[in-house]
Amino acid sequence: MLTADAQQFRECVMSCEDVVARLFEEARDDVYRYLVTLGLPAGQAQEATQEVFLRLYATMKRGRRVENPRAWVFRVAHNHGLTVRGREGAMRAIDPEVHLNIADRGGGPERDLLEWERRTRMAAAVETLSPQQRQCLHLRSEGFRYREIAAILGISDSSVAEFLKRAITRLRKAVDA
Repeated sequence: MLTADAQQFRECVMSCEDVVARLFEEARDDVYRYLVTLGLPAGQAQEATQEVFLRLYATMKRGRRVENPRAWVFRVAHNHGLTVRGREGAMRAIDPEVHLNIADRGGGPERDLLEWERRTRMAAAVETLSPQQRQCLHLRSEGFRYREIAAILGISDSSVAEFLKRAITRLRKAVDA
């Protein structure tokens, strides 16, 4: 027979596993793509993604309450990704096929060529963004609010707004060109 503390611990572990498993299914691809935008190669981004969710599980298992697990995961991914990237030295170019993968709409060769050219311009424009602009843009595309992005990146809300404004302006010019 389990003591009350042991029963509570067991229920916490089971619920922690459920929360982490559900979030892993919902957000692992998003976290992976975010780590790639930080400059990690695919293999390292996969390992870092797993590490982030293991850290969430360990944190919750220790009894620490995580108010917004999705934001927490991205914050840890950001910090861990920077640490891993720092060991590597420099940022790698972003593969446009990873981030701008648009399903074939069956428009024929001309439409496919125009779409490829648009994606190429967009990928080139994304490469000209500062790392902060790219990170803010990616997190915003994941649905985070300005204050959540600010917390994840450790910057002010006004900095997030400015980075996004500049990024969108630059991308608009590139697509319209």
